[in-house]
Amino acid sequence: MPSTEFRRQIAALTEQLAGRELNRDLQDWLNAEHGADSTTFRQLEARCRQGIEEGWLCEHEAGGIRFGRVFKPADDLQGFSVDVVDMEDVVGPHHSHPNGEIDLVMPQQGAARFDNQAAGWVVYPPGSAHFPTVTDGRALVLYLLPGGSIEFTR
Repeated sequence: MPSTEFRRQIAALTEQLAGRELNRDLQDWLNAEHGADSTTFRQLEARCRQGIEEGWLCEHEAGGIRFGRVFKPADDLQGFSVDVVDMEDVVGPHHSHPNGEIDLVMPQQGAARFDNQAAGWVVYPPGSAHFPTVTDGRALVLYLLPGGSIEFTR
């Protein structure tokens, strides 16, 4: 089970995101305020590692990707869902983000990059789509989806 503290930490973050447009400005703000050298980043990464060790995070596996939804969209999370994936040198399934997507990239081995992004935040605007790709190592990626909305391409 996810810890109450993990949920509180996510809620404090999503409170700062409420009502903001998902775009490059938000990405730049997240990296300035909660980037790879921040307490927020270190705490979220530690909680994700703990969750994997305890078996409640990334409990599913398909195509070499471990994944799992941590929290469904909820009022205390400003309507965001929270998922975490564990990927190593792999291209994931194509999907789109009807409401956008906010990702925290946490390299774990090598010089891992997610969609060519090193440690830190990447924001995809509403209507965007991609093949999520980790290169040069292993990374954990925490992603926030407004309304929990994601559409996988068949």
